[in-house]
Amino acid sequence: MPKTLTTAPAPASAGAPAARRRRAAPAMPLAPGGAAASPWAPVADREQQREAKRQAVLQAAAQLFNERGFHATSLDDIAARLNVSKPTLYYYVKSKDEILLQCVRQGLQMMREGIEASRAAGGQALDQLLACMHVYARIVMQDFGMCLIRVGDEQVPPESRKELRRLKSEIDQAFRRLVAAGVAEGSLQPCDPKMTAFVIAGALSWIGRWYRPDGPCTPDEVAQQCIDPLLQGVLRRTAAQPAIKRTRRGPLASRR
Repeated sequence: MPKTLTTAPAPASAGAPAARRRRAAPAMPLAPGGAAASPWAPVADREQQREAKRQAVLQAAAQLFNERGFHATSLDDIAARLNVSKPTLYYYVKSKDEILLQCVRQGLQMMREGIEASRAAGGQALDQLLACMHVYARIVMQDFGMCLIRVGDEQVPPESRKELRRLKSEIDQAFRRLVAAGVAEGSLQPCDPKMTAFVIAGALSWIGRWYRPDGPCTPDEVAQQCIDPLLQGVLRRTAAQPAIKRTRRGPLASRR
């Protein structure tokens, strides 16, 4: 019985069309004027996208620092919250220390810019002071401001603390000037502007320690309820009630 020969398929010739060997690459779209359009976004757009992602890294980090503390938060935790890998973070930041520095600096800059804008709006010293207090209170209830209060600059590398403390000093000096101006115009009682500024900033800063976004009050309501006692006091006064006698001597003076 004769054998049946099986003929192997002929190899594709060197001159066969490329479409028979592989799928042709899609043609690049043409830009106006006939030039091939680049698949990369313009430099300005890429920089904008990078900055938006860097801000997302800082925001997620600030939230975690506020929730867990600086030392209990790792770069892995930050990456997991953003649904990215840990190496991806290094495109935007160098280390966890740098992230904290940027978060604290941003919180301070927000305060300084808000206070400067409130003062620039004009009005009497009391109006400006009230506006600055509202700005300060609202910022310490936001991620970066809360990070400034809860973590602070103690964890920041020593070489960076000088800049942060300069920003803090600017905020403190702004409050002192407004208090002194309020006393001068007669809208505030005579007081030591330095001590009064410490009391104002200290009381409002503490909001950042206990505030919870899921609480019963809105940020504006919290700010108002904290500012009112600072400006009006907590004593109930009537027309017949005499003013409390003020003395420069402390409670031990009567023992002398």
